[in-house]
Amino acid sequence: MSDASQHPEESLFEAPPMGEQERMVEAILFATAEPLSVAELNARMPHGCDAAEALALLRKRYQGRGVQVCKIGDAWAIRTAPDLGFLMRKETVETRKLSRAAIETLAIIAYHQPVTRAEIEEIRGVSVSRGTVDQLIELEWIRFGRRRMTPGRPVTYVVTQGFLDHFGLESARDLPGLKELRAAGLLENRPPPGTMDDPDDGEAGQDDQGDMFEDES
Repeated sequence: MSDASQHPEESLFEAPPMGEQERMVEAILFATAEPLSVAELNARMPHGCDAAEALALLRKRYQGRGVQVCKIGDAWAIRTAPDLGFLMRKETVETRKLSRAAIETLAIIAYHQPVTRAEIEEIRGVSVSRGTVDQLIELEWIRFGRRRMTPGRPVTYVVTQGFLDHFGLESARDLPGLKELRAAGLLENRPPPGTMDDPDDGEAGQDDQGDMFEDES
């Protein structure tokens, strides 16, 4: 059997030039509201295309522009440059405000994921209503994670790619520190005695957050 018969795709299909692939990725991301993975981009493009390489080139091309090619979790999207977000204020105003309980619950999940309902309640110091969790799931900001291999096998909660996209984060590691959260009004401005401002301080950080969250009125 000849080499040509063993590799028919090599002779039948030829990938477009990389410059054209870059234009294809740009068009797809521009027209798609939801972030797309490299695999999803490759599936939409002609045979033999390399979406990953095209993305790298496109991201470099958009550096310093009004919009940027952003990595969101394991996916990619075209988004407004962070420093120009104030120009979009009218377009991004939320018509549905979160309750304080929902904000606190969301913050705990983001910083402590994967976390169970019991752990959320321990940190907050009050019970978490089903409606609060349902609201965050409905907004697609949290989802169910893996069940814990402990008695009762409780389900855990984690933040979603939609949550990262909404707040312009590449991953949960990019979450702001406690100082930024207090400045945004999401936490009490008065730090509890003896606390630290790093949310990654292990058990001490968990205790600090538990003290800062107030009870529901």
